[in-house]
Amino acid sequence: MELLKNRFRGGGKLADNAPYPSVDETRVEVLLRHFEGDVTTPLIDAEGLADVDAFWIKDERGRMGLGSFKALGAAYVIARQAAEASETPDNETLKGRTYVTASAGNHGISVASGARMFGAQAVVYIAETVPEAFEGRLASFGAKVVRAGVDYAASMEAAASAATDNDWTLLSDSSWDGYIDLPYTLMEGYVQMAREAVEQCPVVPTHVFLQAGVGGLAGAVAAYVRKAWGDAPRVIVVEPQAAPALQASIKAGACTFADGPDSIMGRLDCKEPSLIALNGLARDADDFLTVNDEDVQSRLAQIASADLATTASGGAGIAAAMMHDVQAALEIGPESRILCFLSEVPE
Repeated sequence: MELLKNRFRGGGKLADNAPYPSVDETRVEVLLRHFEGDVTTPLIDAEGLADVDAFWIKDERGRMGLGSFKALGAAYVIARQAAEASETPDNETLKGRTYVTASAGNHGISVASGARMFGAQAVVYIAETVPEAFEGRLASFGAKVVRAGVDYAASMEAAASAATDNDWTLLSDSSWDGYIDLPYTLMEGYVQMAREAVEQCPVVPTHVFLQAGVGGLAGAVAAYVRKAWGDAPRVIVVEPQAAPALQASIKAGACTFADGPDSIMGRLDCKEPSLIALNGLARDADDFLTVNDEDVQSRLAQIASADLATTASGGAGIAAAMMHDVQAALEIGPESRILCFLSEVPE
């Protein structure tokens, strides 16, 4: 593991062409009521996983019946656009509109679910390596699935080209120079999860662990944590050792591509951060931590034994908080109160 203290904490942006994450929860809850299964997810105290006073885990596996926190993202963007188009949005409000994205996981399901709810079409590009079972799951939500390229980057390029060629709406969960508005709104949807956690925690945590790929979850939650709790919790961003996009960018003081091998934490295996998330985490996170595949894989069974079965991606933050060397480095002890986010169902 590698732990990096954030020298930019409380400072300015690293990407001047992007905003900080939104912390406006006022519209999120109302709009998400359009979706069946939109109920508050539980906060579970799994203190048996570590010798601490409290080990709170926000369990996102049941979010909106879609299996992950990503349900709060793309579906929220589409709900916002439906609400802008009609005072009483229904299943025909966005008829004729097509949303296109690339996905190797839960983001594509969120796009498909949101599109179906308001009568739009979803087109999801997936790499040739994505399992057929996932292709079938996307199709079950009404998405048109297109295979393109050998990896996620290639499928994303194909999706972007299709958006331009067909006048479709590109809906990515990352942000880059020239593509800011929709991912900004998408990350705003994640504020719902953070707000619930803040309301559910009986006292302020001492440590908050947030796993990160491009950084959407981590950036949104960290920003809301600072709004609600100020400087009190120590916020730790957890990335795969093979894909330290945020840690490398903090080291460099600018958005950086972090090349590396594939990781079993596939949803977190992102080599370049979202600019919005990078700005937020440079301001709000205290530490950036990388963990290797074995560190996470070896703890999944123990996590599952607490009725919290998940993937390596979904449990990376929890696994990191369980590691003795991490606990020592972060001064975690019997009086500590940890908050983590279990972000997806097991595959």
